[in-house]
Amino acid sequence: MATARDYRQRRRSRRDRHGRGLRGTLYPATLPAAASRAERFDALVLDALEPIEARWRHELTKLDVAVDDVPEVRENGNSPADGVLHDGAVPLSRLVPAGVDRTGLPTRARIVLYRRPLEARAKDPSELAELVHDVLVEQVAGYLGVEPDVIEGE
Repeated sequence: MATARDYRQRRRSRRDRHGRGLRGTLYPATLPAAASRAERFDALVLDALEPIEARWRHELTKLDVAVDDVPEVRENGNSPADGVLHDGAVPLSRLVPAGVDRTGLPTRARIVLYRRPLEARAKDPSELAELVHDVLVEQVAGYLGVEPDVIEGE
């Protein structure tokens, strides 16, 4: 049989210290507003990569695309310069060629997009989508050794 004390403890566990109900999520997970900026950027990259990958599927089988928040800075203050697409002095993306990692295992070629510098250069989401597409086209062209116009099919 439940006592009054059991009822109070059970009721207290469902309330916060002010007597209100527990806070839930602000938006349901099914709504686009529930996605973080990083998740929205990842989706934007996938959308920009889809038409490129559809056209160049066989040539891009050994290429990975990744997203980092900011570029890596070395101890001497310089960022790696090979395969980097710059806007002034700020790197927007980097093409890392295939090679061997520190442990001796082979690595695949990889395009790394830097989210924060790209977001800082766009005024609105449509401009960001164009910028991400342009950067991906430039880097894929560099990977394949062709002109960017060939990647877009112009």
